[in-house]
Amino acid sequence: MTTPGPVDGLYAVGPDLDPGLPDGPVEDAWDRRRSSYRLVNPANRRRLSVIVVGTGLAGCGAAATLGRLGYRVECFSLHDAPRRAHSVAAQGGINAARARKVDGDSLHRFVKDTVKGGDYRGREADVVRLGQESVRVIDHMQAIGAPFAREYGGQLATRSFGGVQVSRTYYTRGQTGQQLEVACAQALQEQIAAGSVRMHTRTEMLDLIVADGRAQGIVTRDLLSGELRAWTAHAVVLATGGYGSVYHYSTLAMSSNATATWRAHRRGAAFASPCMVQFHPTALPVSSSWQSKTTLMSESLRNDGRIWVPARAGDDRPPHEIPEPERDYYLERRYPAFGNLTPRDVASRNARERIESGHGVGPLRNSVYLDFRDALEREGREVIASRYGNLFEMYRDATGEDPYEVPMRIAPGAHFTMGGLWVDFDQMSTIPGLFVGGEASNNYHGANRLGANSLLSASVDGWFTLPLSVPGYLASLVGTPVLDASAAEARGTVAQAQERIAALTAVGGERRPVWFHRRLGEVLYAGCGVSRSEEGLRRALVEVRELGEEFWADVRIVGGAERLNQELERGLRVADFLELAELMVLDALDRRESAGAHFREEYATEGGEARRDDAAWCSVSAWHTLPDGSHVRRSEPLSFSLVDMQVRDYR
Repeated sequence: MTTPGPVDGLYAVGPDLDPGLPDGPVEDAWDRRRSSYRLVNPANRRRLSVIVVGTGLAGCGAAATLGRLGYRVECFSLHDAPRRAHSVAAQGGINAARARKVDGDSLHRFVKDTVKGGDYRGREADVVRLGQESVRVIDHMQAIGAPFAREYGGQLATRSFGGVQVSRTYYTRGQTGQQLEVACAQALQEQIAAGSVRMHTRTEMLDLIVADGRAQGIVTRDLLSGELRAWTAHAVVLATGGYGSVYHYSTLAMSSNATATWRAHRRGAAFASPCMVQFHPTALPVSSSWQSKTTLMSESLRNDGRIWVPARAGDDRPPHEIPEPERDYYLERRYPAFGNLTPRDVASRNARERIESGHGVGPLRNSVYLDFRDALEREGREVIASRYGNLFEMYRDATGEDPYEVPMRIAPGAHFTMGGLWVDFDQMSTIPGLFVGGEASNNYHGANRLGANSLLSASVDGWFTLPLSVPGYLASLVGTPVLDASAAEARGTVAQAQERIAALTAVGGERRPVWFHRRLGEVLYAGCGVSRSEEGLRRALVEVRELGEEFWADVRIVGGAERLNQELERGLRVADFLELAELMVLDALDRRESAGAHFREEYATEGGEARRDDAAWCSVSAWHTLPDGSHVRRSEPLSFSLVDMQVRDYR
């Protein structure tokens, strides 16, 4: 495969990346790699230190396990407690290829569903590892306290999720992420109490320290005092989540940001597939221009809820007045095999098409219905409440409407990012010693993530991959001292962070950071949203660059740097978002095909589905940003031996 050249000389093209896969069949690659990792004598582990940034499922798992193994772990979170990490927001469930129900599931089917769901733009060997370790994840999470739902006879209950036709998703009502995060945070607290992990809360990573060609520490800002400090270690693990909040209106928490991964990128870590952004089809619609974010309603609701719009454009009757023949259950009509459980990219794209064609519902005509009328009649209120009760309560609290009585109103919202820092098979970035886990990395999901694979991938990385690959790297550093925090590289990185803060506070403009963030979201939703076009992307690229220039000329940061200052926090994050957004648009413009969530309107089938170009683009694009701001695109060619490449069809 020869990857196409650059568009209009907007960037350079560099050499291909090597994922470091072991030789031999892909189905046992993880077994062979796991057996070949170098080991560290228990007596030497206490002399080796690791920094873990982030306390979601990946961060908690890595910190707790490495601490229990005997390594010295410094763990950082910008929250006031580890358990407040954004993993709590994943509601619907966690997948596992255990095949406990007699419905045809298997490890091979898990791999096929995940690779196909990602539209053949993810690394097959990593998906195999994800499926293999998924079998252990459920038992492990149950052992540390996750209260999974059970059938009447005591067996763990499962349900289906989008993109599959089997029942492999384990859940705790609509609180799965929250319950898993609580269990993992308790495991972390055990190691904190034992002294093997030192926890640093309300502390944000602002930069990565690279010395002698490898990651050896981070620079942080104490969010209460404003103090900048260098922390050094033998290795660094980033588990800081995704960058969906770049769109301003997103399902992510307001504090979610991309600074840790973006700063690592600016230090040399390749950023892979930045344009691959998933829009969740069951987010609540924006109801006001002053709304700060959107709210996620779990995909699990699509098991029993039916999605529809009025068949007649502009029909403004209340839903109960629209008779059955005048309703368009468009997913069931277009995709009869999967119906309302089509993958998220397909469901979001179809919802957007219905809304833009005049069939949208609600006060702003910007949503579709998710209706539980038939399920309530069939199952009864008590059964539906047992499955989704807290989600129904959350919807009622957010909207004032009772979903037991009226349909929910939903719309696509920026949610999960399949892109992230590029990692090899060991979860190590292009900077030696910098490991990345969870949504902050890129390797599993390709161009679209299947629902309930996010909690799984974060858990596998944190509990079963990083605790093996990180020690394998550390083994070569036994006897090597930790970089001194007063070393030139550390002091220089701290100084650069100070200069960036000083430059930001010195602008003295008229507009708050949130104004620029809101405007950036408008540009991205219009030009690099659910669907994209060359014309829209070229316009977005110009607008993002102009907005970046305006930001550095007119942003206003009130208050000082040496104190609690949330405006400064937002300003630093928005500055990084503006740089990241340029790369996202550039990546989308560069990838001249449609694949999964990256839907280029010029590259679609006659039926309006994504049309891949496997001859030119069966690869992962990974980008470097040079000190002068220019970009270099590298590629990781992909191949598939277990799953035949085919046109993605859910009909």
